[in-house]
Amino acid sequence: MSLRIPPLLLGVILVIYWGRVLQMAARSRKRAGRSANLIPRETLGRVLRLFWAPAIIIWVGQPWVTALSQNAPAFLVPFYSNAWIAWAAVIVCAIGLAATWVCWKKMGRQWRMGIDPTERSQLISAGPYAYVRHPIYAISQAMMVATVCALPSPLLIAAGAVHLILIQWEARREESYLLNMDRASYEAYCLRVGRFIPRLAGNPVADQNELP
Repeated sequence: MSLRIPPLLLGVILVIYWGRVLQMAARSRKRAGRSANLIPRETLGRVLRLFWAPAIIIWVGQPWVTALSQNAPAFLVPFYSNAWIAWAAVIVCAIGLAATWVCWKKMGRQWRMGIDPTERSQLISAGPYAYVRHPIYAISQAMMVATVCALPSPLLIAAGAVHLILIQWEARREESYLLNMDRASYEAYCLRVGRFIPRLAGNPVADQNELP
């Protein structure tokens, strides 16, 4: 089977994923007059978007370049091509899309991107959020790592590093913001629920260290 099929499927999955994000932002703007913080109100959030948006564009575009281009620039050519890794990445990203959709449904109208200091968000602690504080961020990291492993071009590796670093940073910024809103409730939530992976019971030292 052609090695171009897995990148093509990855491209389709990522277009659906990020297309859904844009669709939800547009619905939020139509319903409430704001685009779910797609363009943050805070200065730091807007600065981070200047680095994050190109990384996302590269992430979505790399599979299409690999699948459809015969003479891609060197910085877009993967260092290797492995069918097993490519198909594994497709599976990971497909599962990631389905799991993220569940998270989006659970958040409902509370969904937003990043921090909006003018809003007071309600803490969601049911469904996936009963096990992981940032399930969407955790899944997004797994999807990015899978894509980089399947299509390790120099540009995608750089974009992947930016994406992972900014997600780690943004998660901690959101936690600090939520702590300021309701410290007692959010501290209790942090102590029982892991940041990106489920909390292991009976490890109070690790629990305390993970507080933002």
